[in-house]
Amino acid sequence: MNIDNLEYNTEREKLIIPEYGRHLQKMINHTVEIEDREERNKVAKSIIAVMGNLQPHLRDVPEFQHKLWDQLFIMSNFKLDVDAPFPILTQEKLEERPEPLNYPQNFPKYRFYGNNIKRMIDVANNWEEGELKTALTFTIANHMKKCYLNWNKDTVEDDVIFDHLFELSNGKINLKNSNEDLIDASDLMKGKKKKTTNKKNYRNRGKKRY
Repeated sequence: MNIDNLEYNTEREKLIIPEYGRHLQKMINHTVEIEDREERNKVAKSIIAVMGNLQPHLRDVPEFQHKLWDQLFIMSNFKLDVDAPFPILTQEKLEERPEPLNYPQNFPKYRFYGNNIKRMIDVANNWEEGELKTALTFTIANHMKKCYLNWNKDTVEDDVIFDHLFELSNGKINLKNSNEDLIDASDLMKGKKKKTTNKKNYRNRGKKRY
């Protein structure tokens, strides 16, 4: 055996999509060089069929077919000129960066309130003035206070909550001069303290006492 003619993978051309193997890559490279367009189209469809046979349960799904054609163009370094049943993928399109997603919270510095609070405030802004709107705004304010206290805080002044509510409502809800107080912090956090106590009792259950 003549080892001088052995070809090592490290010396071969790097595969663009390794899972399809080197033989398929060579078929694609050969197809790019075919001068007759009709023959190129015929061979390209045969290659797509081979690629689909690797995952037979998906080969007839339209979305998967689109993916196969995209992969074919990628493996040809976008040099393959054939008639595809889908929009032809270009290198520019592949490298195109997606549009940045907008953060859903307009006031990220108050993330501890959550997005639902902002939605409730937006709803309250559209309500007509009256007892129902007043009741809703104080319900929102009390919930904001509870969220604030859950944010590792022991106490918070009502004025702080009123200021935040004023800001989050774009100045449309103003409780700063209100004579009513929000629910006391100790009452808002009763459920949290009770839950902590139950955990403590559970840990101590069954222990001997001296």
